[in-house]
Amino acid sequence: MEMIYGNKLKVLRERTGFTQEKLGEYIGVTKQAFNHFENEYTIIPIKHLNDICNYFDVSLDYIFNLTEIKKYDNYSKVIHTDLMVKRLKEFRKENKLSQEKLATILNVAKGTIGNYESNRGIIATPFLYTICKKYNISADYLLGKIDSPKYLNK
Repeated sequence: MEMIYGNKLKVLRERTGFTQEKLGEYIGVTKQAFNHFENEYTIIPIKHLNDICNYFDVSLDYIFNLTEIKKYDNYSKVIHTDLMVKRLKEFRKENKLSQEKLATILNVAKGTIGNYESNRGIIATPFLYTICKKYNISADYLLGKIDSPKYLNK
């Protein structure tokens, strides 16, 4: 699956004059690891992506190119996993998706969805992106960083 956060990362990084090495240090990875994230050779974990969004004061939705809104009012810098669990379940029910059906859409084991909904890990970046892109729902909302908007209009 092609994601599209790499270009946004590069543009934000270059506008500030940061090197890949310096931004990598900020999020706790090597220059090479950051280079792989920026070029999308490796998928950046949500934790690191959130750190970058917080540093540049932009939304995950903006980084994912789901909206041109760079920053939401009343946003939290923290991923609230308790809200993520609740909102992921609500999202599934609103869209009449069983855990099995969502797992099929994301091409993962049903247990993976169960783990997310039992707060045994933050949803993986490609799964979050796929859900948000397919259902036009905000990544920031799903992760409990904002309360609205829930659904996006590009």
